[in-house]
Amino acid sequence: MNILLAPDSFKGTLSATEVCALLKETILAASPDANVTSLPIADGGEGTVDACLAIFGGERITVRVKSPLLHEIDADYAVLPDKTAVIETAAASGIAVEQKNDALRASTFGTGELFLDALDRGCRRILFGLGGSATTDGGAGLLSALGARFLDKDGNALAPGGGALEDLAQIDLSGLDRRLSKTRLTVLCDVKNPLFGALGAAEVFAPQKGADAAMTAKLDRGLRHLAAVSAQTLGKDVSAEPGAGAAGGLGFACIAFLGGVLTPGIDCILDAARFSEKARTADLVITGEGKMDAQSLMGKAPFGVAKRSGKARVIAVVGLLEANETDLRRAGIAAVYETNPRHLPFETIRATARADFLSAAKRMWQAEGDR
Repeated sequence: MNILLAPDSFKGTLSATEVCALLKETILAASPDANVTSLPIADGGEGTVDACLAIFGGERITVRVKSPLLHEIDADYAVLPDKTAVIETAAASGIAVEQKNDALRASTFGTGELFLDALDRGCRRILFGLGGSATTDGGAGLLSALGARFLDKDGNALAPGGGALEDLAQIDLSGLDRRLSKTRLTVLCDVKNPLFGALGAAEVFAPQKGADAAMTAKLDRGLRHLAAVSAQTLGKDVSAEPGAGAAGGLGFACIAFLGGVLTPGIDCILDAARFSEKARTADLVITGEGKMDAQSLMGKAPFGVAKRSGKARVIAVVGLLEANETDLRRAGIAAVYETNPRHLPFETIRATARADFLSAAKRMWQAEGDR
């Protein structure tokens, strides 16, 4: 049997590379003659740097930057052999960076500092993954780190975070780093939400970042106001563009101010890895992610894999399953095996994630190996 392993990372517990290693170990222990190929992947969220380094090679760079709440932290990005920088929002501005998030104050400033370091190293192409953010600041923090100024009516700099955007009166772009105009920015994005409104960054995603109803409404008003002031500044309004609401509005900042081009993250990674070519000879493709839910069906890694796996049977090992099984089958995933079938809290299962994954992998192979 030819088996292709193409999982995403399990956020906060296992990298995609570790998932591949555990699956391969389990399969070969029971079926030594199986031909197993490992291809760790990502869709723009956590693990994108690891996946690109595994595919292309290159150098991992560690930089001292600001966390979402402006603490000093170390964050990684990659410089590939062709001097392309691969940067994840999750590294500096991710929900897992802080022990406790503040949805109103969380800033993308640290991600902007990663951009600056890449520019200083001569990178003039950036692959930027938008998944996993802790922020809803419309990218104001990122742009501030790059030299833009977001000012109130008295000419003072706004406080960090989306909670201050309602006070925005002026955007001064005179100090924006000029190297950005010569930099090609490809934005890996797996959602199509606009910047604000019922389907916008705040209403859909801010509750996942610790915002209650009042905070969510405030953040939405701030993003709406940011769009209006930006339109006055730039002479164009891109707030309704699909993906503008990704990562708390980082998609908007990239499109409006940095000339970024949004593309489905999983398709970009699968193309680079020549996935379709490798899947052509596979009998079984095994994918997975930490949590498979309705958002997964909108284009996250496992469904990108299923769409491009040809005639191979596609199954998934996931941490938590919250998607409808009928929808999964329609999307091309024949079976799903959970590592956390009792749906215990993340804090509880984090310490046993490796053992739980191995247990699920063994159950999976007992069912699949005899097919």
